[in-house]
Amino acid sequence: MTKRKVARVKVNNQAVERLFRESLSKKICGTLVGLWFLAAEHLRLGNWDLIKGYTGCNDADIEPRIAMQIVNEAALCSNRVRRSNYISHQGFELLNGLGFLVTDEQVHGLLDKHTINEAQSLQETLAIIRSNNGHYKGELIAIDPHRIVSASQRIMPKKKKQPEEPSRKMLQTFFALDTHTGQPIGCGIGSPGVNTSMATVDLLNMVKLVSKDALILADKEHFTEYLIRSIYHSNDFEFLVPVTSTERIQKIERAQNYQSKWAGYAIAESIFNFAGCKEKYRLISQREGETTRDYVYKSFLTLSGKPATVLLSEMYQERWSIEEFFNFDGAMGFDRASTFNLNIRYGKMTLALLAQAATYQFRKKLPKPYNRWNSTHLAEAVFAKIDGDIRVKDDTIIVTCYNAPKELNLHYHYHGLPAKLISEGINPKVPWLYDYKLDFRFK
Repeated sequence: MTKRKVARVKVNNQAVERLFRESLSKKICGTLVGLWFLAAEHLRLGNWDLIKGYTGCNDADIEPRIAMQIVNEAALCSNRVRRSNYISHQGFELLNGLGFLVTDEQVHGLLDKHTINEAQSLQETLAIIRSNNGHYKGELIAIDPHRIVSASQRIMPKKKKQPEEPSRKMLQTFFALDTHTGQPIGCGIGSPGVNTSMATVDLLNMVKLVSKDALILADKEHFTEYLIRSIYHSNDFEFLVPVTSTERIQKIERAQNYQSKWAGYAIAESIFNFAGCKEKYRLISQREGETTRDYVYKSFLTLSGKPATVLLSEMYQERWSIEEFFNFDGAMGFDRASTFNLNIRYGKMTLALLAQAATYQFRKKLPKPYNRWNSTHLAEAVFAKIDGDIRVKDDTIIVTCYNAPKELNLHYHYHGLPAKLISEGINPKVPWLYDYKLDFRFK
């Protein structure tokens, strides 16, 4: 970079800080003050350091603040929040350490500069932090090839998300989730050069950072020789996957001797190997129905030594928790894809994982039944609805909330926040807010 360019960047950074401080010097009123609670959770998770690592910038730079805006947009479950200009008069831009809202072009320019590998590195570090914070149990991990409907203008093949739905343009993504806590460990992205097997191997390498002993609950699309052999030889995981009902599998199912477990349900086991391969795997077949004409078969391949009834009737049912995650937190950015630029798409999903992690920590502080609000409900009822004002006093930004529901117990967790953070061993200065501390008042 030339000296001239360095000087220009420095001036821009100084101008941003000056605009931020000028805006903060004025009392701001709005209905987005609830979103400021997440700033405390970002501090607790170390999200700012993760963002700086992703952008390759430091505390004074603009780029990490642009990324922080993307994170907070995800928490609001709002697509294209930058169209709503009124939001800039409610303190949203100050929450990101800016005095203005960045544009679509600035957001895309930032994400396009950073690679999938850089976003993946951020996810890996986040997974380790979340594991240390108790966000995962690491016993049962569900993986899922999640398709997202896209509005891309690119010429591309169309696929069906559900058999009964019309074909549409789709972005192929891959998620791993801890079934006990319902929390995502990481996600991957598909492309013409990255098929399901390759993407899943990369995803499981991320899961290793959390647990190497987990039972992986897979989808039928994961029944591939390459993937199963890779897991078999790595000895890192147990594995359970439904098999594709081919003619060969159907013959095996019908030729076996089944043991009845309860009325209408029986199980049989055999050894299976892919054609031309020496590796032998455990094949478990289940049969449902009371009479021969009513029999329905379904088979699973597993690398686990657990009893068949435990694997099929107890553990595999937990795989559907990943669908609950998409229903619960999908609106944060895991249910839409406006572009197929892989750097941009993967970067946005990765930054959305930061928002999801912070929201999870916030939600854990809420009493029942409020801690079961999905992301959209939480955004509408708390982050975007609480009235208040934002002002600065000495070295502290004071956020005053006027209509925060008392039953949420927010006062207990966020009033006197600097002292609470110090007691947790956390520096109460917020680096993306130019080292101002943050505190809350409730009226």
